[in-house]
Order: sequence, then C-alpha cells, then structure tokens
Amino acid sequence: MKYKRQPLIDIFYKEFRVEAAFKADIIVEDCILIEMKSVETLSPLHFKQLGTCLKLTGIKLGLLMNFNQSVIKGNIKRVANNL
Repeated sequence: MKYKRQPLIDIFYKEFRVEAAFKADIIVEDCILIEMKSVETLSPLHFKQLGTCLKLTGIKLGLLMNFNQSVIKGNIKRVANNL
C-alpha cells in the first residue's frame, strides 16, 4: 500500500493558498487519514480536529488511534467526512 508519513498539507481559501498549513500523521492510498494520539481518553476536540483535517484535504475516511491504552482494540475510532 502507498502511504505518506507526516506530509505537509496546503490549504486553499478562495484565491489564497496557505502552504504547509498543517501536517497529517499518515495518509494511506490518498483515501484514509490516520491521526495518532497518546492521551488518557479521546476528547471531542480530537474528533473535531480530525474532521477539520478531512474537510481540508477532501479525504472521506479518517481513523483516530489512541496508543495510551494497554489494548489497542477498541481505541481506534472511525470518522467519516460527509463532504
């Protein structure tokens, strides 16, 4: 599978371009954005951040992964961008 690790993302607003506006953690096959965290619990802010990244990139599917747990199963959340 083709993936990009920490790619710099440009965003466009009207006629303006902001180069390297943010850095995604991982983008897989240009269709899944993976955002990795290491926090006690995922907050609504983390989901909002991923949703914003999805909208800005035009990617439809995101995974929010929390590695600060003893078992990773159940700590991967799927977020869909409903463009």
